[in-house]
Amino acid sequence: MQLIIQPDDGIAPLLDGIQSAKNSIEIVIFRFDMSEIESALKAAAGRGVFVQALIASTNRGGEERLRTLETRLLAAGITVARTANDLVRYHNKLIIIDRQILYLLGFNYTFLDTGHSRSFGIITKVKKLVAEAARLFEADTKRQPFRSEYDALVVSPANARKQLGTFIKGTKKQLLIYDSKLTDPQMVKLLRIQARDGVEIKVIGRVGKRCCGIMNQKLSTMRLHVRVIVRDGRDVFIGSQSLRKIELDDRRETGVIFQDQKIADRITEIFEQDWASGYNITEEAARMTTTSVKRAVKEVVKEAVKEVVSDFISGNGAGIARPEVVKKAVKEAVKEAVEQVTSETKVAS
Repeated sequence: MQLIIQPDDGIAPLLDGIQSAKNSIEIVIFRFDMSEIESALKAAAGRGVFVQALIASTNRGGEERLRTLETRLLAAGITVARTANDLVRYHNKLIIIDRQILYLLGFNYTFLDTGHSRSFGIITKVKKLVAEAARLFEADTKRQPFRSEYDALVVSPANARKQLGTFIKGTKKQLLIYDSKLTDPQMVKLLRIQARDGVEIKVIGRVGKRCCGIMNQKLSTMRLHVRVIVRDGRDVFIGSQSLRKIELDDRRETGVIFQDQKIADRITEIFEQDWASGYNITEEAARMTTTSVKRAVKEVVKEAVKEVVSDFISGNGAGIARPEVVKKAVKEAVKEAVEQVTSETKVAS
């Protein structure tokens, strides 16, 4: 396996993969604003490679760009499919080259993610992983149900909750976690149990309902846009899903669990550097006045509602699907957002 580190590596590894393709390229797109990658995909199609893009039906604030991208790719001879609207969001990012190499990414194909955010990705030739990712791509392209057949590929909502829960339960000594929205009650409970049993837990990002034993800092040097767990300095999870209910149960997210000492060591090294340069969220919360707390709650609630509602709006503007599901998702997102702020201020006080 090969590790991609952002913002250090940029898009060079992706361009290398696309340019090396001989037979096929299958790519899942959620956000996209990079002309270099678009040109590489068009060039591949021009030299006879079968290029197929599965593009999200919607994303917050970017639907028009996605539809314009579809038109440009179709004009270049690229086969384009659009994701269904049966899930709240199709948020996974992956590329399959010649059905032999899988790029599983925590970042989007954007300047913000690749140039200004901490993120990671994995390049692998493990046959079972590539084959399972190809099955997922085909199922989502054809809008067919997907059932997991290989647990190392972590797919929401197919097997993510089970596999990530098992991953956390298997910890002996330490968990290092990058996660911007770690709020799922079951996952937080598992972390509490591990902390109680003496496991060292460090989280860079936000944790809802934090408790004694879970150390928590905010990344201060750059934006955080990845979900990573290093377990006991050896086992690694990298993916697009946070330990957050909606991302585990209602969205298409993809990650991978693997064991690679070299990669685990490198991520651990970067994590400790980011940890050392970050700042303590409890100390930040302690400095907040009553007015600033109210303002923070208002802002996170507004953002949570906007994100969930936009997730349910179809790409063609046809309206909101499954109102009862939207209502439930909004309620959960607001609850998570409020807990995110209030739990931090309670701990600080």
